[in-house]
Amino acid sequence: MRDISIIGSGYVGLTSAVILAENGCKVTCIDTDKNRVRQINQGKPPFYEVGLESRLARIVNGKGILKASSDFERISNSNITFICVGTPCNSDGSIDLSYIKRSATEIGLVLAKANNYHTIVIRSTIIPGTTEEVIIPTLEKYSSKKAGRDFNVAFNPEFLQEDRALHCFTSPDKIIIGEYDHRAGDKLLELFNGFTAPVIRTSIRTAEMIKYASNAFLATKISFINEIGNICKKMDIDVYEVANAIGHDSRIGRKFLNAGIGFGGSCLPKDMEALISKASELGYKTELLQSVVNINIEQPPRLIEIARERLGQLENKVIAILGLAFKPKTDDIRHAPALQIIGQLLSEGAIVKVYDPKAMPRIKQLFPNNIILCSNATHAINDSDCIILATEWDEFRDESLYAGKIVIDGRRVLDPEKAKQVCQYYEGVCW
Repeated sequence: MRDISIIGSGYVGLTSAVILAENGCKVTCIDTDKNRVRQINQGKPPFYEVGLESRLARIVNGKGILKASSDFERISNSNITFICVGTPCNSDGSIDLSYIKRSATEIGLVLAKANNYHTIVIRSTIIPGTTEEVIIPTLEKYSSKKAGRDFNVAFNPEFLQEDRALHCFTSPDKIIIGEYDHRAGDKLLELFNGFTAPVIRTSIRTAEMIKYASNAFLATKISFINEIGNICKKMDIDVYEVANAIGHDSRIGRKFLNAGIGFGGSCLPKDMEALISKASELGYKTELLQSVVNINIEQPPRLIEIARERLGQLENKVIAILGLAFKPKTDDIRHAPALQIIGQLLSEGAIVKVYDPKAMPRIKQLFPNNIILCSNATHAINDSDCIILATEWDEFRDESLYAGKIVIDGRRVLDPEKAKQVCQYYEGVCW
């Protein structure tokens, strides 16, 4: 049985822990958040992810081979450590490496006292060069040992999608192994024994860039179809018909071509900012990538422009927002377009009612007093002057919910033709 420690128990860390434990590894999740540690040891994930709760409970309460701790010394019980901590953006868009540096420091301190050969695998998203220039020097400094001789390092980027993270781990499109040397790559490859996805072994720096390039392309695809949608709307063309048609082209594909209010979440926004910031540091002007970001920022306010056209001044108008998470089947509201919409509505004096099937506890932390938290969609819709659809949850797709109401759709939640028959007024952001 392989002993594995995982630093960070967010979407990437905990998902990885559960799958590795199911595959027969003994796993210790290490997190500085003691409340999160307690929840995991009770078999309860600290966030919502489809299928995660039942599988975590089965592993913790049944096999007992997954535990959580705040003690970094537990790393000494393992021979492989994954770093899965967050890498948020600083105010200037550059990557915040504070969690990475602390993880490398703590690992180094443990390695200084350990006799076994250890492999450190980074899954956090980091700017190319970070492993070589920051992580390895930190490990060597605090362990007084040498990479490649006394311990080894690999970079294994994750391509998980929230709402299907477990599936993405077990059935990946590809496995990227950025290796310090072949010994590190071989050790990591053992964990993926039995996986059928193609394995690409490369340098650590290249593997770091593959992750950023992937996310930058997905973000570009989203902003592209949103810009096409904005043009289509002015010409009375349904952008979804256009997207469906061009999606049949194997060079393009249909995924990530759903026009609407843009991308959010924990990855695309911050990774775009970090890549642009790094390019600027290198003296390169990223005109395309900056345009992708700008288009994304400009999409959510288009919903409010439509509301003004229908209602006039928004002061004291009751606006209901259905959907707060950045996508359905998650409770993640990081960089969610709904947050931008709420902020602008409040600044214009609107009375804001909100509902989301999973994200209500998180939105309450951000807006504890100045929005109305609703218990269901009907509660939000009732007595509202206008309804804004910001996340495409299935329970919002019943057109009859909105009979006689003004509805502004940011995610093509409703069938436009059906909605126009039952709503007082219906309009989409790009259609």
